Amino acid sequence: MMRNLSKLVPRRSFLALGGASILTGCVTDGVTFPSIPGSVGALSEADAAAGIRAALNNGVAQAISTIGVRNGFLRNPQIRIPLPGFLQDMQSSLSRFGLSGPLDTLETQLNRGAETAVPRARSIFVNAISSMNINDAIGVVRGGENAATNYLKNRTFTPLTNLFTPIMSNALQEAGAIRTFDSLTARLKSIPLAPQLGADAKNDLIRHGVQYGLDGMFLYIAKEEAAIRANPAKRTSEILRRVFG
Repeated sequence: MMRNLSKLVPRRSFLALGGASILTGCVTDGVTFPSIPGSVGALSEADAAAGIRAALNNGVAQAISTIGVRNGFLRNPQIRIPLPGFLQDMQSSLSRFGLSGPLDTLETQLNRGAETAVPRARSIFVNAISSMNINDAIGVVRGGENAATNYLKNRTFTPLTNLFTPIMSNALQEAGAIRTFDSLTARLKSIPLAPQLGADAKNDLIRHGVQYGLDGMFLYIAKEEAAIRANPAKRTSEILRRVFG
């Protein structure tokens, strides 16, 4: 399940483009396009679209550089990927007896898979951002909290899932997670009354890693969007200063 970004990013961070900030605007096809406090005159549609594209590009770049590295997931309590379902319960129970080693290893490898997969998503984000049109920009300006991030999520979640799935599968293979998982499955089969992993359990593990990996990416893109809206020091280009100033 996707994390609720609106609860994780402060509401005050989004006032720059929210309804409270709309002062005046230009009218195109009957739609009033807002001006932003601090901008010079009425903000044009092209300026707004360029500013939002720049904010999203910054957010994606920052997210990838923060979490698409070693320990970007594993040592980050906000996005660390836990084991799915009863594997997590089993891990917790066995840890009391010092017997959770294989499951701990599997959890580490799952996070390593996400850290490997994240940087490879850049092209999908770039394509989605570059395709943003004026109407998209107007929708983001009027959309309130996390509007830019939510736009990007809606445009990229399905293709990112399709991209991440084989990448995560390969990353888990390279990290040794699939080998660990197969070994764990074999051990469980030899233990009377032990819970057994279903035929699709390996794919469930991959889907679990993909879902949490994407959740972590969008969480950090939302964080960067909030920072750009709230912190002048984060507006590192003229267009960002015009749109979010």
